[in-house]
Amino acid sequence: MQPSAPAFDERLTAPRSWWFIAVGVGLACALMLLPLGTLPLLAGLVGGTAAAALAVSAYGSARIRVVAGALVAGDARIPLSALGEPEALDAEEARAWRTYRADARAFMLMRSYVETAVRVEVTDPQDPTPYIYLSTRDPQGLAAALSAVPAT
Repeated sequence: MQPSAPAFDERLTAPRSWWFIAVGVGLACALMLLPLGTLPLLAGLVGGTAAAALAVSAYGSARIRVVAGALVAGDARIPLSALGEPEALDAEEARAWRTYRADARAFMLMRSYVETAVRVEVTDPQDPTPYIYLSTRDPQGLAAALSAVPAT
């Protein structure tokens, strides 16, 4: 049996400006090594840029998927049967839920560069997590996918 295609699949990639910052970090590393000569300067440029680009890539590799019977968010895999109704949050409500309304016990996959989010209550009585907060660029699409996929 072949696995079904994801009902929702989003990668929370970092914005383009962060890649320019990574190049800036490489230039800063090169300038710090300038007094040591040309070869250390080039090593600092390449090494600093590569390290910063690796950090940006790793941070921007967070993925949210809804596959048959489960929500996969980052490293977490949550069965849909343990989740309540999803709530799509606009930018203002998302800001509230990640600041003064936030619960320290909640599972949060947040990215500062994504303004909107989805909040889903956890209905499993064995799980102390009150809700799941997921940054997403398509909150209505994620909420619809969570509601449409039957829990197994």
